[in-house]
Amino acid sequence: MKKARLLFIACTLSAVAAIAQTQTAKVKTAAARETSQPSKWANDATHSSVKFTVSHLTVSEVEGRFKKFTGTIESPSGDFNNAQVSFSVDVTTISTDDDMRDGHLKSDDFFNAEKYPQMTFKSTSFKKVKNNIYTLEGNLTIRDVTKKVKFAVLYGGTMVDPYGNTKVGFKATGKISRKDYGLKWSKLTEAGGAIVGDEVNMLMNLEFAKQKA
Repeated sequence: MKKARLLFIACTLSAVAAIAQTQTAKVKTAAARETSQPSKWANDATHSSVKFTVSHLTVSEVEGRFKKFTGTIESPSGDFNNAQVSFSVDVTTISTDDDMRDGHLKSDDFFNAEKYPQMTFKSTSFKKVKNNIYTLEGNLTIRDVTKKVKFAVLYGGTMVDPYGNTKVGFKATGKISRKDYGLKWSKLTEAGGAIVGDEVNMLMNLEFAKQKA
């Protein structure tokens, strides 16, 4: 009797697992079908983040983020190869969890957020390297300076959410020299090291929603 009950439970669990796998496969197939043609996507800021780190006193790193940003993707095909990417960040929303430091970053020593409230990026190339790995290149404008930058991009996949919206995820990483963009404030420690490092590491976890025709 006990063996029969265990066999029944095992069969039930197997059936539930099979149904779940089938449903997941259907969702993925629907998502792939949704993105097989040229498409436009808008950033879902609620499920995205734009962060950065910079060295402090040469011994640690300070983390920061921007709270407001917008972005779009125009893709000629389902795999996003050769897609066009545009992004804009509201510099006035910078946050490092310290009001005094944030105020300094918004001043003319750094971003001069009052005069240059937007940091923008426009792609010149978005190429698939292999599997889910891409390289994104383009022009980044901070203050009144525009320079070419490159990002390593990891494609997280495409999925239809419970509300019927097709979503896609990317993780982009890159680095720039802040001084190249006019963020030149600098002081040295007694030992001669920079209080604030020049190299800024950027990390963006971005989710986009497919725009309906």
